[in-house]
Amino acid sequence: MSDYSQTPSQTVGPYFAYGLSPEQYRYDFKSAFTPVVALDRAEGEAIRLVGQVLDGAGHPINDALIEVVQADAAGHYVQSADDIERTGFAGTGRCGTGTHAEHRFVFETIKPGVVAPGEAPRIDVILTMRGLLNHLFTRIYFDDEAAANALDPVLQQVPAERRHTLIARREVNGGRVSYRFDIRMQGDEETVFLDL
Repeated sequence: MSDYSQTPSQTVGPYFAYGLSPEQYRYDFKSAFTPVVALDRAEGEAIRLVGQVLDGAGHPINDALIEVVQADAAGHYVQSADDIERTGFAGTGRCGTGTHAEHRFVFETIKPGVVAPGEAPRIDVILTMRGLLNHLFTRIYFDDEAAANALDPVLQQVPAERRHTLIARREVNGGRVSYRFDIRMQGDEETVFLDL
């Protein structure tokens, strides 16, 4: 009989800084994905996605890893490395909360387009952190897309009183468009996580 050990997804520990976002944490090798999802030359409305992962008491968590996956402004997902090189849009980003003084994540990206008729623009999120034996999934929708949000089939499955936990708030500072989205791990305002 073989003795199988636990894999990283079955143990608790901060593997992400070293293995998944090394450049952000100043390790000597290149990250596959960074917090820059879209370069300046990417087509679409440039936005900054900013937020924190908060514990049940509302305190920022300093060792979470956020991964985002999104479509481009036309609603298409990246299909190849050639697409990324040609368009300046990676479609995927990764950011740890441990290097910011406020323990926040910041992504430079573009506002996504609609992937399919009847859906709202969205960014898919994967969360990993200490204490989680498996990663969590959620989505980010946009508060300035109320009509599309009202039709989105996934968002409509969420109880009405909880939908706001999936909505990012638009802010404009110095001409720069940002969306604020905090992920709350517990409490009355706990973010809705999806069972995928």
